[in-house]
Amino acid sequence: MPINIAVVDDHVMVREGLIQLLELDKDIKVVGQAGDGTQCLELLKNMDVDVLLLDINMPTMNGLEVLKIMRERKDNTKVIVLTIHNEVEYLVKAVDIGINGYMLKDSDSDELKKAIYCVNEGETYIQPKLSPMLNSRLINRNEDEKKIECLTRREFEVLKLLAEGMFNKEIASKLNISERTVKNHVSNIFKKITVADRTQAAVFAIKNNIITV
Repeated sequence: MPINIAVVDDHVMVREGLIQLLELDKDIKVVGQAGDGTQCLELLKNMDVDVLLLDINMPTMNGLEVLKIMRERKDNTKVIVLTIHNEVEYLVKAVDIGINGYMLKDSDSDELKKAIYCVNEGETYIQPKLSPMLNSRLINRNEDEKKIECLTRREFEVLKLLAEGMFNKEIASKLNISERTVKNHVSNIFKKITVADRTQAAVFAIKNNIITV
């Protein structure tokens, strides 16, 4: 039985090129396509799809939002994110939500087909050149989690407000504490999360989802 594939990408030429490439393989059958996230979710309601090739940057709803909804629906369709993004943050977010594969669009056809076969068999396929980057980020994230655990509840609150752009005086007013106390908390936070200034602290908070932007 062929593997039923759906291709989701807002660029028509990319989508059609992928479909033509995949249809050369007798073990793969393209059963659907979509140009945005909303169309993708509708497609999945009406078609039996084994593996979904999903772009990240799309109108109406991006690929990660689609993936999140799919997992909330308990949709067991295997998903390979196929994207131009080689930034580790996109990859980590996709892994956290629940991808089965992650490939860059400059991959060759043999590697893409290998990924499709792997995820269809229940394995996870991360493009090999991305794996060191992912592993390094996950190690760093574990270290960051330990740093966060060292923060007191009040220090965590101060870090969150600091990262949202508040000055010490505003934080003091918000938490009903003295400005001097805020300064002490900020100093302790910098030491515990090993940053040198407020900008680095804000980046730390964003990177670890303490605040969202």
